[in-house]
Amino acid sequence: MVVYGIPVCEASVYIVSMIDESPLRVRFEAVRCSLDERGRRSSAAAEAKAAGYGGIAAASRATKVARSTIGRGLKDLRDPGSLGGKVRRKGGGSPRLATRDPTLLVDLERLLEPATMGDPMRALRWTSKSHDKLATALRATGHKVSSSSIPRLLEGLKYCRHSNRKTKESGKHPDRDAQFEYINAKVEEFQAADQPVISIDAKKKELLGEFKNGGSDYGPQGRPIEVNTHDFEDKELGKVVPYGVYDIGANDRYVSLGIDHDTGQFAVNSVRCWLDRIGRERYPAMTRLMITADGGGSNGSRLRLWKTALQQLADETGLIIQVCHYPPGTSKWNKIEQRMFCYITRNWRHASRQFRTGLRPTPWYETFGVAKGHYI
Repeated sequence: MVVYGIPVCEASVYIVSMIDESPLRVRFEAVRCSLDERGRRSSAAAEAKAAGYGGIAAASRATKVARSTIGRGLKDLRDPGSLGGKVRRKGGGSPRLATRDPTLLVDLERLLEPATMGDPMRALRWTSKSHDKLATALRATGHKVSSSSIPRLLEGLKYCRHSNRKTKESGKHPDRDAQFEYINAKVEEFQAADQPVISIDAKKKELLGEFKNGGSDYGPQGRPIEVNTHDFEDKELGKVVPYGVYDIGANDRYVSLGIDHDTGQFAVNSVRCWLDRIGRERYPAMTRLMITADGGGSNGSRLRLWKTALQQLADETGLIIQVCHYPPGTSKWNKIEQRMFCYITRNWRHASRQFRTGLRPTPWYETFGVAKGHYI
């Protein structure tokens, strides 16, 4: 080629410039934590595309993402329709244990069979063996499995953890509903006449002293609540029997603490103390008293000592006392169970009290003993 009589060689000219990788690195690190695998791949590919020639190498150095991964990201950007669905392609990730080891589930179910509980006709079952024991037994048969993998394998076999649930009824009387309707009607009748209705029951005996009880509380780390190793009765402190009287209308309660035996006289004495301390002052026009109780224990429906002591109380006070016992197997419907004993349990394990609205936080206490050996 001749220009103005001067020969000139024709050649291609390329302009090469260095890519500043710092802005790429800063932008990518700013969003890296909020991106999944596809997002990181697309972000690095977008940086490479914006950088132009040499952008793939520069973006790979700045983002620490492989060049092949950036190449797949560029394909995703050219075909946005392929970005739907899962992040990884089908078959990505490690294969499942059951896929790599076809006999694993068969051997696991064989180990579970002797300890399997529940209805065999149901799809959901449970086992009493621990994850560590199952994993150890599987490794002994040549399987490579850890205890952390056992829950997923059990879920695949339709196993789950269960605890006992009280659902089996011993029987249902045909007049059960009528019995509850009668008790409810009597309660409404007494309350409409401004006469007291109380719910009574005795809580199980408790050992006095530093003994272990269920539950937990917050405290300084490394300083657990220390209790006795064995639950042997302290001969000096002995046991205590909490007997409760719950005023249904006033939403108030009274507790008597027996120090020896839970007898019919003790139950009636608890009612007598409630009358003397609270009942007469709260119900000055009281002429009748209704008592709801379960059918067993010291206030049982067949206990003659309870009936005799209750008649003595009626003679002393001149009150007409009506007692309604709940049918067998329905003691949990007694109001005192939910409105009083749960708070005694919390207090007994030194948990902070949490009372419902309207329930007075401070009960009365009366401590006395009653001897056994009275026959009627």
